[in-house]
Amino acid sequence: MMKNKTIPFVITLLVLFLLCIGCKNDKKKPPTITEQPSIEKSIEIITEVMEFVSADTIKSGWNTFKYINKSTEPHFILFDDYPDGKTLDTVKAVVIPSFDKGMALIMDGDMDAAMVAFGELPPWFPEVKFVGGTGLISSGRETNVTVKLEPGLHIMECYVKMANGVFHASMGMAKEIWVLDEDTGNLPPEADVNISISSIEGIKYDKPITKGKHIFSVYYGDQIVHEHFLGHDVNLVKLDESANIEELEAWMNWATPTGLMTPIPKGVTFLGGVNNGLAGSTHYFEENLDAGNYAFIAEVPNANSKGMLKTFKVTE
Repeated sequence: MMKNKTIPFVITLLVLFLLCIGCKNDKKKPPTITEQPSIEKSIEIITEVMEFVSADTIKSGWNTFKYINKSTEPHFILFDDYPDGKTLDTVKAVVIPSFDKGMALIMDGDMDAAMVAFGELPPWFPEVKFVGGTGLISSGRETNVTVKLEPGLHIMECYVKMANGVFHASMGMAKEIWVLDEDTGNLPPEADVNISISSIEGIKYDKPITKGKHIFSVYYGDQIVHEHFLGHDVNLVKLDESANIEELEAWMNWATPTGLMTPIPKGVTFLGGVNNGLAGSTHYFEENLDAGNYAFIAEVPNANSKGMLKTFKVTE
C-alpha cells in the first residue's frame, strides 16, 4: 500500500507543475532548413516503435498534423514549449531522469520518496507550457489535429507508460521541432461540433453527435493543475460491449502504478482528441465515426466527478 503524501511534498510538486501563462521568450535561431512542408498539406508525424518521424522545422501559426501510429502501443503527441535556451539535451539530462526515478518509486509503492524525486526537477520547470497535441491514439490508428503554434523551439513527447512503468519519452519519444517566425497564413478549420472543457463545467458539446466525418473544435475555458499535477484535455474513445467505464477512468491517471500503462483497458479504442492546451485557446481534431458507443474523457483523476467523462451513442 502506498504511503500518504505529505503536504510539503505536494505543495512542492504543484509549484513545479504549474502551467505558466506568461509571455513567451524568444528562442535561439533554428538550424538551416533543408525542406519546408507545404502549407497546403498536413504535416505527417509517424511512430513505428518508440519515435516521432517528422519534419524538423515548420512554419508558425495554424498547422494540421497527421499522426500515424504504426506501433503496437498507444501514444499521443504533446507539444512542450520550453524556456529560452532549454533543448532536448537539457530535457534528457535533468527532466526525464527525475520523472523516471519518481515513477519507479511510485511503482514500488513509496509515494513520499517519489515526491522527493519529482522535487529534484530544475527550478525553471514551472516555465514549461503545454500548448496542444493529439489525444490518445490506439495502435494502428491515425488522427488529424490542428494547433496554432508560436515561433520557437518546441519538444514533442509521449509519456504513456510501457508495461514495466517506463515512460515512452524515456524510450525515445521526445523530439525537437523548430517553429519559424514565418507564419503559414492558414486559417483554422470550420468545426461542425463545438466542445468546451473547463474545471467548472467539465466537458460540454453543442449538439448530438452523428455518424460520419466530423471536425471537432475544443475550447479551453480554463486550465488548472489537477491532483496528478497536470492539466485537462479531451480524448475521444470508442467503447465495445466489454468496456468498463470505471477501469477506463482509473487508467487515465498517469500518477498511479498502472495508470496510462500498456495494456489499455479492455474494450477501449482511443481515436484521438486534443492534448493539454492553454486557457483561452481552441484546438481542432477530425474523426469519422461509425455507429457505436463512445466517450469524451479527460486525462485527469476522477474524471467523472469533474464532469470530464461524457458517454454518447452514435446510431445508424
